[in-house]
Amino acid sequence: MTTFQGIAPGAFEFYEELQDNNNREWWQEHKDSYQFPVREPLASLLAELEPRFGPAKLFRAHRDIRFSVDKSPYKTVQGAVAQVQEGVGHYLQISADGLLVGGGYHSHTPAQLARYRNSVDASGTGESLRHILDAVTAAGFAVEGEKLKTVPQGYSRDHPRAELLKHKSLSAGVNLGRPDWLATPAAIQHVADLWEDLRPLVDWVSRHAGP
Repeated sequence: MTTFQGIAPGAFEFYEELQDNNNREWWQEHKDSYQFPVREPLASLLAELEPRFGPAKLFRAHRDIRFSVDKSPYKTVQGAVAQVQEGVGHYLQISADGLLVGGGYHSHTPAQLARYRNSVDASGTGESLRHILDAVTAAGFAVEGEKLKTVPQGYSRDHPRAELLKHKSLSAGVNLGRPDWLATPAAIQHVADLWEDLRPLVDWVSRHAGP
């Protein structure tokens, strides 16, 4: 029997208020409004998804402000990732805007980037990725990631997968807003279905662009 009963509107309302009150005093007064409407339901949802997608971790609420001009101490989103490898996996995020669901990879070491480009360049693996992204786009996801402005050195500008070669990271996501099902146990199946849509991309990245 599931312990997850949904993510209530109070989770979004918490982040709406945090945007205007991003300071330690306000946070201390509203810790329960973070712990119970946001963190605990999201942790419960991830536990329900673990048998299919593996263990997930919730990101910390505090920002690292040591080298940031913005000294706001708290993140205005609560993210979580079910990693296949370091930096590769399925992603969830709650914010004032609602629910975001995504997957792919965000890190790019030189060796990882070289493997990714070689796999995109090769006709078999490159075309496989292109078909995967076509399907992901058709399912309503936006393809994202850090990109170069031009095709990297060593590759032709008219390469059939030139746009994919420009990517340094590659992911896909969809902003769902605040769907009614999110406040119910049905969210488990909805999120699972969305992550399954992204599984071919996550698997390709894990195989051909993992760390």
